[in-house]
Amino acid sequence: MAFKRYIPVESISELTINRLSVYLRCLQQLEHEGGTTISSQELADRFHLNSAQIRKDLAYFGEFGIRGVGYNVTQLREHLVNILGLHEERRVLMVGAGNLGTALSHYSGFNTGGFRIVAILDSDPHKLGKRVPGGLTVESVVDLAQIVKERNGVQAVLNFAPAQLKGHPEVKLKNVDLKINLELLSFFLTHAARMASV
Repeated sequence: MAFKRYIPVESISELTINRLSVYLRCLQQLEHEGGTTISSQELADRFHLNSAQIRKDLAYFGEFGIRGVGYNVTQLREHLVNILGLHEERRVLMVGAGNLGTALSHYSGFNTGGFRIVAILDSDPHKLGKRVPGGLTVESVVDLAQIVKERNGVQAVLNFAPAQLKGHPEVKLKNVDLKINLELLSFFLTHAARMASV
């Protein structure tokens, strides 16, 4: 059964989409272990999730389980792959061949599951023409416009730089500031320590 979208995509929160990715990883692990069916409660218990939240998130896209039986692990995994658009290849262009860019360019998780890093660019003349561990050759950021044109434009940007980029209405922009996430963890560690000492 193909999934059925019940509500407009714009009204689905990023938190819901993030959880779908978590569910997909859980199902991939279950499938690898030979699991065939699982209930939302078993899924929640096994992976420290919330069963009501799982059911609510999946209900945005259709009805996938059988009451009293649960979900077919393989079928639900396939539905999530389709919902997340991972059934088609997404070509990734990496800008910045520093430590982070080089590490990401040859990280196997970015070259599987629907993604393929096709180019890495940098402005440092000492890096141009050098091969990175993933096998790509560092190209000049000066050629960015031409490379993007050859690859039919940019549809989305994932920004790891601390600078906030200005978005374009036709391009989905997601900023990921690693320092902000570390500060978030620091906040919880600080307040957890204070609560423990009360």
